[in-house]
Amino acid sequence: MQDKTFDAFNEQTRQLFEPMRRLNSLMLQNMERVSEYQMESLKRYSQMGTERLRDATEISDAESLRDFGTRQAEMLNELSQQMLEDARTLGEMSLQFKSELEKLYAESGQALAEQVGQSASESKPAATAKAAGSAADASAGTAGESKPAPAKSTSQAARKRSS
Repeated sequence: MQDKTFDAFNEQTRQLFEPMRRLNSLMLQNMERVSEYQMESLKRYSQMGTERLRDATEISDAESLRDFGTRQAEMLNELSQQMLEDARTLGEMSLQFKSELEKLYAESGQALAEQVGQSASESKPAATAKAAGSAADASAGTAGESKPAPAKSTSQAARKRSS
């Protein structure tokens, strides 16, 4: 008897925490993807900066300065294109995360609705049996037995009046 109760408790606890476990897993996966992508971006940007510094150390005359300035403008254009691509990729990642999150919430909501429906259907036979027992008591009461006392009021006003 205790084993069945303990197993049922474990299963209910597992069902209770399953949506949170899945949410945490999804959040962790998203954080890993975004962090990994940001680290790759940081590496690209630092390599670009290092290349620019190397090029700057090679400036020796006016012509090499002019060439450096030209390459600098090209690098800035490349950098802006890279930043736009990175922003677009991060936006796509966030949209993917949002859709996965919505899917998770929908699945959890559906599972909850199924559990509520299952609980309602399981409690319905018990309520029907209880109602049948009450009807039998009421019919026995009409056979000459005394009526049950009315339910006591538990409102604050009733408690104040009885004090």
